[in-house]
Amino acid sequence: MIKEIIVVEGKDDTTAIKRAVEAETIETGGSAINKEIIKRIKLAQQRRGVIVFTDPDHAGERIRKIISAQVPGCKHAFLTQEEATSKGDIGVENASPETIRKALANLRTDYVAAESDIAMEDLIAAGLIVHPQAAARRLVMGKLLGIGYCNGKQFFNRCRMFRISKEEFAAAWQQLEHKEG
Repeated sequence: MIKEIIVVEGKDDTTAIKRAVEAETIETGGSAINKEIIKRIKLAQQRRGVIVFTDPDHAGERIRKIISAQVPGCKHAFLTQEEATSKGDIGVENASPETIRKALANLRTDYVAAESDIAMEDLIAAGLIVHPQAAARRLVMGKLLGIGYCNGKQFFNRCRMFRISKEEFAAAWQQLEHKEG
């Protein structure tokens, strides 16, 4: 049984989560997240803690940002797009129970006023921004760090939000270089 309440986008996501683990969910009803849902998530965070587990797409990221801004200290589970895609459809509901359990085992927690050792120069040096293969490199690094795929600015923000250390970053970068080499 997962202690925290898992926030998902819809009923199909709840079904997929319950196939993988014993847990309770709050469904946002898609990207139109309203004040009532935010109130429920805040209460869940106060009482049991919250894990945000949204689709690895634009709408899922939008929901994740809204929740993070209004409900501090949430934990986050991430899937890659390939793990969550079936027949051209991207969503948590398409992930295997094993993949969902793996994502829930590798949670990241956001921190209010988070500080990180990572600087924008580190992202440039690693070829994660201002590089012809930056998007592909961010995809691999996001997977290695467990923070998901995003654009350069959001990648930098996630490194700070999840307090990615220089050591974690360097280890992931070495793995990336090894895969490319």
